[in-house]
Order: sequence, then structure tokens, then C-alpha cells
Amino acid sequence: MSAVVVLLLFGGLSEAAGRILPLLVRRPGMPPTLVAGSLLAAGLVEAAVFALWPLTAWTLAELVVSAPPPGDGLEWTPGLVAPLVLSAVLAFPLLGPLLHLLRFVGLGAGLAGPLAAASGLGWWGAAGCVAAAGAGLGIAVEAVRRLVVRISAPRTTESIV
Repeated sequence: MSAVVVLLLFGGLSEAAGRILPLLVRRPGMPPTLVAGSLLAAGLVEAAVFALWPLTAWTLAELVVSAPPPGDGLEWTPGLVAPLVLSAVLAFPLLGPLLHLLRFVGLGAGLAGPLAAASGLGWWGAAGCVAAAGAGLGIAVEAVRRLVVRISAPRTTESIV
């Protein structure tokens, strides 16, 4: 379990670095403590989202099947989370949204098999639950991210001439 937590944290920090580094390029001179604090906070949030993905997919699978699923649930294992970390490092989100999307499609496909086996759903039903869970979590995080950017954006005042 501790290996999974470390891998999720590492994946979250890698994902957060890909989101924060472009801000550093646009805003030179940011205090290093603010950068480090932002990176740590964003990394923890991203790791939490990664950790919630299988749980959210399992919850959706429970809603889809008519009888309670026979399995105990879907959890990250070192074998499932290792590709997440590897792809987070290799496909660094700075490289573009398409590669970022392909990375999540691949990871989602990796989660669909264990979810199908644990829940009794077919592979396509499990893939739908994983996709819906990933999309819902992604939309929620993006909404919060945009709100934080909007709140923290420097205010410009117009001078009256």
C-alpha cells in the first residue's frame, strides 16, 4: 500500500509540474516559496484525483449493474499505478493536450480490465465507467483550477486621465 501511495504522489507531482511550469514561464520572478508551495499543493490534489479514479469508477459500476458486484472493489495496485507514473514522467503534460489525452485513454483501458473482472461488467461497460469517472474528475479539477487562477490573477487598475 505504501508503494502505491508513493507512486501516486510521484505521478501527481509530475502532473502538477506540467501544469505549473508554463505559469512560471509566463510569470518570471515568482518567489521560490510560492512555486514550491504551489507545486506541492497541486501535486497532492493531482495524486488525490488519481487515487479517486478507481473508486469513482467502481461506484459508477455499482450503479450500472442490477445486483451488487461480486468483487470487493477496484483499488490501485503497484502494477496498475506504475504505468501512470511512467507515462506521467514520459508524456509530461507540457507536451500537449493530445498526448495527455492519449495517456489517460491508455491508463483508463488498463483500469477497465480489472474493473470488468471485479464488477462482473463486460469490458466495454467497465471502460465506460472508467471513462465517465475520469471525465467527471477531470472536469471537477479543471473547474477548481480555473477558479483558483481567476482568484489569484493579479488585478489591474485603470488610471483615470
